[in-house]
Amino acid sequence: MAKGLLKLCYLKIIDENSQGLWEKSVFDDTYMEFFMQAQFYNQDGKYQTFQELVRHIPAAEKLHYLVSTAAINYIRQLNGQIPDITNGLGKLCLPFQHFRFEILQSHIHHKKHHKVAVYFYSEPLIWLDTIHEQLLITHLHQKEALFNDNEVITEMVHLEANLTISSFQNL
Repeated sequence: MAKGLLKLCYLKIIDENSQGLWEKSVFDDTYMEFFMQAQFYNQDGKYQTFQELVRHIPAAEKLHYLVSTAAINYIRQLNGQIPDITNGLGKLCLPFQHFRFEILQSHIHHKKHHKVAVYFYSEPLIWLDTIHEQLLITHLHQKEALFNDNEVITEMVHLEANLTISSFQNL
C-alpha cells in the first residue's frame, strides 16, 4: 500500500513581475534589506550587482542570510503552509518544516533586477501512489491508521513546475 516517506520541495521565485500582495511585500522588503546590507560589503561603491559582490568579496555570501531576515515575518504569515501548492479541492495542504532563502540576482541601483528564491521543504509525507501526474499522499500522523487498515485522510497533489521530491525513504 504505502510506497515510502517523502519530503517535497517547492521553489518560489519572487521578482518584479510577482503579482500577489505577499510576493510584492517580500520583493520590496528584501530589496531594501539587500540595498542596506550591501553597503557594508561595498563601502567604496565599486560593485553594482550581487554577483559582483560575491565574486570579489567572498564574505558577501552572508547576504543570503542577512537579507532573509526581511522575509521571516512574511514567511510566518503563511502559518506553516507551503504557498501555491493546493490539493484537488484548491486548498493549501502541504505543511513545511523549514525553508531556505537565496538571492538569485540583485542590483544596488536597479530594483527591477532584484530576484530571490524561497525553497519550502515539506514535513515528511507518506506516499501512497501516483495517479497520472498527481501524488496520492497522507500526512505522517496518519501512519498508525494506515497500518491498522483504518480510514486515512489523503491529499492529491499535482506535480508541477517548481515542485520536486527532495528526499525519499522506503517504509
